[in-house]
Amino acid sequence: MNYQWYPGHMTKAKRMMQEDIKLIDLLIELVDARIPLSSRNPDIDQLGQGKGRMVLLNKSDLADPKANKKWMDYFKQQGITAVEVNSKNRTGMKAIQGAVEEACKEKRERDRKRGILNRPVRAMVVGIPNVGKSTFINAYAGKACTKTGNKPGVTKGKQWIRLGKGLELLDTPGILWPKFEDQKVGMRLAFIGSINDEILIEEELAMDLLKFLRESYPDAIEKRYGFVQKEDNLVCLEEIARIRGCYKKGQELDLGKAASILMDDFRDGRLGRMTLEEPPMQEEGQS
Repeated sequence: MNYQWYPGHMTKAKRMMQEDIKLIDLLIELVDARIPLSSRNPDIDQLGQGKGRMVLLNKSDLADPKANKKWMDYFKQQGITAVEVNSKNRTGMKAIQGAVEEACKEKRERDRKRGILNRPVRAMVVGIPNVGKSTFINAYAGKACTKTGNKPGVTKGKQWIRLGKGLELLDTPGILWPKFEDQKVGMRLAFIGSINDEILIEEELAMDLLKFLRESYPDAIEKRYGFVQKEDNLVCLEEIARIRGCYKKGQELDLGKAASILMDDFRDGRLGRMTLEEPPMQEEGQS
């Protein structure tokens, strides 16, 4: 299956971000802790040149704890301020203000030399679809101040949110980039729900996930569904359909429904805490 999704509204959203970038001091980039590199939009690097940078590893509760530590070390080595967060239960929120100050040290110093004191940091919150930007802003602000949804592409328009005297946030729509050079990146984005499921063949997506699970988390299927994972991904999906009672009229197995159950279980963490990629230096060390 070819993994690709770049609807027209994303082009418009990117243009809007290019216009707004001159208004801000800091880019707060949310990534999914399960795929911290694949969920970074390369266009953001171009947009954010000369601005303070900060990365939030959101949904860190769904990712492998050992991998979270490796990724935090990786970003530190890259000179990027990073914080592990779980926006749904507000874990990690207290560390963010200190991280904002760290990321904006140079800006603060420039302001001080020009005699500008206590001007709030203006930050743009960026990230791919369904990475949890709106949920993060609501959690950090302590109230529902942006529209949130569990489908990619819900956030629309420009919204500034003032958080006390020290920080103003600009929420932005989630955008991808026009072409995934590496189809594995597209596949990982599809796994976490950042590509619209309606354009995907869900049975094929589920079988790609089963292949990953067999190679990286071989006990996950047995723990969740009660059978030892087979090498044949189709046979495995059929077994999940039987166990979960996924049938069409008659006794024909409904593999689409079984695929949907598997994907939901993965996305919601019911298969266990998993990370889908290692930091680049780790990969080099293994090759």
